[in-house]
Amino acid sequence: MRQTRRRVRYRWSWALACLLGAGLLEAAGHRPNVLLIYLDDFGWKDTSYMGSDYYETPQLDRLAEEGMIFTDAYSAAANCAPARACLLSGQYTPRHRIYNVGVGPRGNRQFRKLEHVSGVNVLDPAIRTWAQVAQDAGYRTATIGKWHLSGDPRPYGFDVNIGGGMSGSPPRGYYPPHPKVPGLESAPEGEYLTDRLTQEALDFIRQNRRRPWLLYLTHFAVHTPLHAKRELLEKYEAKPAGRLHRHTIMATMIEAVDRGVGRIRRALESYELLDRTVVIFFSDNGGYGPATDMAPLKGYKGTYYEGGIRVPLFVRWPGVTDPGSHSAVPVIGVDLYPTLCAMMNAPLPEQLLDGRDLSPLLRGRQEAWEPRSLYWHFPAYLQSYQEVFHEQRDPLFRTRPCSVVRRGFWKLHHYFEDDEVELYHLGVDIGEQYDLAASRPAVVRRLRDDLEAWRQETKAAVPRAPNVHYDPEAERAAIANRISTDGTP
Repeated sequence: MRQTRRRVRYRWSWALACLLGAGLLEAAGHRPNVLLIYLDDFGWKDTSYMGSDYYETPQLDRLAEEGMIFTDAYSAAANCAPARACLLSGQYTPRHRIYNVGVGPRGNRQFRKLEHVSGVNVLDPAIRTWAQVAQDAGYRTATIGKWHLSGDPRPYGFDVNIGGGMSGSPPRGYYPPHPKVPGLESAPEGEYLTDRLTQEALDFIRQNRRRPWLLYLTHFAVHTPLHAKRELLEKYEAKPAGRLHRHTIMATMIEAVDRGVGRIRRALESYELLDRTVVIFFSDNGGYGPATDMAPLKGYKGTYYEGGIRVPLFVRWPGVTDPGSHSAVPVIGVDLYPTLCAMMNAPLPEQLLDGRDLSPLLRGRQEAWEPRSLYWHFPAYLQSYQEVFHEQRDPLFRTRPCSVVRRGFWKLHHYFEDDEVELYHLGVDIGEQYDLAASRPAVVRRLRDDLEAWRQETKAAVPRAPNVHYDPEAERAAIANRISTDGTP
């Protein structure tokens, strides 16, 4: 009871401080700063507040508790580049046509029944990003960390670029040298990359503390190669494994991010900016299968099961979000574009946006939210991990060409090679274990019609050309060999 009363008093005092802060902010004519923390390959349960029993994230947990946690938040793609293109453009993949990491075919050509749709690997400069909207609204903007959408992020609305280029992986890992990476060329020996990016974020905030700023802190962590923060390794090697998580190197990488978030929080407090800054925490796709686990979700990065696309998201918007609030409304990466515009009180660009402003949800007005469908489209192939393959459709590919739709609790997968579908009710089967396609034909029909209408509206490219190198016998033998080698009956 005493803890409950203390918690209530804390929430009331924090809410009052936020309201006062927001009032002073409005009176002064200022717009809130925006800190968007975007992690790489960070799974749905990789924070303590989402349920990890091994990883330690007290700083992220604290920020999440002070804002709104979204339990049904999704990336708009299951791997890095397309997810980032969706985030920056506010558009689904068929519109910007970044479908995969690179444009070449993935996986053994004998096992691909169709010719993939290559798409493009650079975000069209004609698409206006929310960073450009922020610049036009008078914000100083920075991207610090991974970019992965072109050789230089600055033409896309960023005044400052540290670390961003075409590479999707950490530059030669998490320890120097980084001789060709903007802002990291002179990194001292022994400096951990996550720590350096945190310091660059602190420098940017300090330099711009008297003007509105938007910081896109897009850590390379926890993307491979998995390199431990050395001084934390002994701690996790001595820590008992959890039932869900037990990967010591991953644990050090996650704690390095969390410690950096704590340093940023303390800086914002010292500059009296914490309650004048919106903090958004998000991930580009599900976790790395060989090192983490999203259970009870099925799948991981690269699959379009829940574990590959459902990700952690919280928003701390002082004066708007209630501390300790939660939302189970399904939301997706393209929603952040119109939401950021609303936060900055900036006009939407004159271009098509697929997302919806989350402000009503963030203000606690869930009854005002109209139901809608969420969509994914991946007309390519993504080969399997060598170590893990049990939570995907077949042992050879994490995913084959497909589209997916979620409406309400229903989720339909449509695979183009065989024109087959899978249907799941996430309200009772969050782990996508029971395919209901055969028993619910009316639902399948309705969702297939919905998906087809969306593909036509977005002019989604669907692979249809047969791959002349496809060898069904070689494919069957490879599947049988992998299953028998693994020991699975």
